[in-house]
Amino acid sequence: MSDTLRFATWNVNSARARVDRICAWLEKSNTDVLAIQETKCKDNQFPADRFTDLGFEVAHLGANQWNGVALLSRVGIDDVQRGFPGQPEWSKTESVEPRAIGATCAGVTFWSLYVPNGRTLDDPHYAYKLEWLDELANNAQQWLESDPEAKIALTGDWNIAPLDEDVWDIEVFRDATHVSEPERRAYERFLDAGYKDVVRPFTPGPGVYTYWDYTQLRFPRREGMRIDHILTTPALADCIADAHIDRDERKGKGASDHAPVVVDIKK
Repeated sequence: MSDTLRFATWNVNSARARVDRICAWLEKSNTDVLAIQETKCKDNQFPADRFTDLGFEVAHLGANQWNGVALLSRVGIDDVQRGFPGQPEWSKTESVEPRAIGATCAGVTFWSLYVPNGRTLDDPHYAYKLEWLDELANNAQQWLESDPEAKIALTGDWNIAPLDEDVWDIEVFRDATHVSEPERRAYERFLDAGYKDVVRPFTPGPGVYTYWDYTQLRFPRREGMRIDHILTTPALADCIADAHIDRDERKGKGASDHAPVVVDIKK
């Protein structure tokens, strides 16, 4: 029996389109808990049976062909939370989008998060993104203050590159989303509250990315972005044995434009 719990987060860019790749990766990677983003389907369309056949329990939150988040676990799923308290609505639809799902698996509370993109600095979606992050940070701070020994992982596609080295050329991103100061300050709120980036110490940059756009040969040209992150409470950070980004999973036909980000947690 392994003395570690393997957890991963992965923006799969359509669970139905990539279910074969997801299943194959789960088997070869020996992952115990997987957080998925951009499932792009309703709950009744999510290919849950494919994952339960592999021994995983499934929690999914989806509403239509956009967004969607899920947690898969072969070590149990308890206390499923669909959305976080005070999660903002997207004003264009006046609805709370399916962008956050949390659950406790083997004593750890994992959140699968798909942070709004922002689009452009003058788009209403940018203001929505900052509001969304602010409310999530309020919750995250309260969770840690109420229980300093809590083991919580905030994981997923944050749509933020916290450092200049997290994009292939910072000049390309001047006056653009993902690297703006308000977004980076929003991300830093989690660090200021005590959460730790547990992947970067094992995968130092520059040139270490989790996302490569499909256009303009970004992947073969190594022109990527580091926007998928795993932030944990201090108690859980102390249990991290290793971490890596599975860049190879971005290769080949039918790949997502994101790579899985993986951590090993000491039991």
